[in-house]
Amino acid sequence: MWRRLGRIQDSNAVLGHFNEYSERCFGEVSSEAARNARLLRSVKADLDHVFVKLRNIKRKITETYPDAFPEGSTVDVIDDRRPDLERPHPLALD
Repeated sequence: MWRRLGRIQDSNAVLGHFNEYSERCFGEVSSEAARNARLLRSVKADLDHVFVKLRNIKRKITETYPDAFPEGSTVDVIDDRRPDLERPHPLALD
């Protein structure tokens, strides 16, 4: 019986140390992940701006030169299936 209690105490100590280690690692990684998420949002905003400009340029070219692009190559509405980076992922841990 005392041997079992000793093993349980040892297991508890190992789990406690692992918890502390995991907490330290999470602290280091979470700030880096937050920084990377901010960078991705910034890049997304920049790309959105670039594509808006490109669509406007293409629209103006099409208005001025109707035969500039092959038939069907102009899309008025783009089906955007990219994930919304502002919303948390449904599988994300709290």
